[in-house]
Amino acid sequence: MTRVRTATGRRTLHRAQRGLTLIEISIAIIIVAMLFSAAVMGIGSLTGAKAKGAAGELAGTIRSLYDSAALRGKTCRLVFEIPDPKEEKATRYHAECAESAVTTSRDRDTALRDENREREQARRSNRGNTQGNEERRSYVASGGDAPSAQELMDGEKERVQNAARFSSFTSEEVPARDLPADVRVSVWTRQQKEAVDNGVAYLYFFPQGYTEKAYVYVSQGDNAWTLDVSPLTGKVTIANDVLEVPR
Repeated sequence: MTRVRTATGRRTLHRAQRGLTLIEISIAIIIVAMLFSAAVMGIGSLTGAKAKGAAGELAGTIRSLYDSAALRGKTCRLVFEIPDPKEEKATRYHAECAESAVTTSRDRDTALRDENREREQARRSNRGNTQGNEERRSYVASGGDAPSAQELMDGEKERVQNAARFSSFTSEEVPARDLPADVRVSVWTRQQKEAVDNGVAYLYFFPQGYTEKAYVYVSQGDNAWTLDVSPLTGKVTIANDVLEVPR
């Protein structure tokens, strides 16, 4: 009886001394990796690393689009599609250019409210992008006769509208971008009273080689950066703070 107990004890001792199995080691590595990943994500959120990176990329895009508008001789704009703060969706931005130089509304706040209202109505009625589905009329003289004065006026109106219509513009330097969902953006320009933090916002670039005085705020948690855009040079200065909107 003593020998049996002794043999059993030796086997137990041998198993304890043998150490961890390959499966146990693998499980331990997975647990450590998960804890490390969670720690990195937590530190990134605390330091605003993703927002800081997004601010740097956005500054480069603004400068490149400024140069593109000047070289192409066209009015371009950076379009920001900013979700409601209550929604866990990503802010998206992309570039658009018109066929020629166009002017912008001085009352940008009203124009943005109207456009956001139209976008919301289109979304609710499931019509999608009304601009993209807009039917274009062809104004030509009927029966081979010379065009009438009304037809000439309609044709000129169509030409002006086509020249002022913006279409998507992308290049290696000016890509469309979806920001991380926890990175928030708001946009203020000289034509606005308050920064836009929900809906669509624009930053325009003109062929004469200037843009709008603008602040683009990029934040993550308690960390925020302000992109200060110079209207005459297109240079972007990044401030590690929330700059106050000029009055």
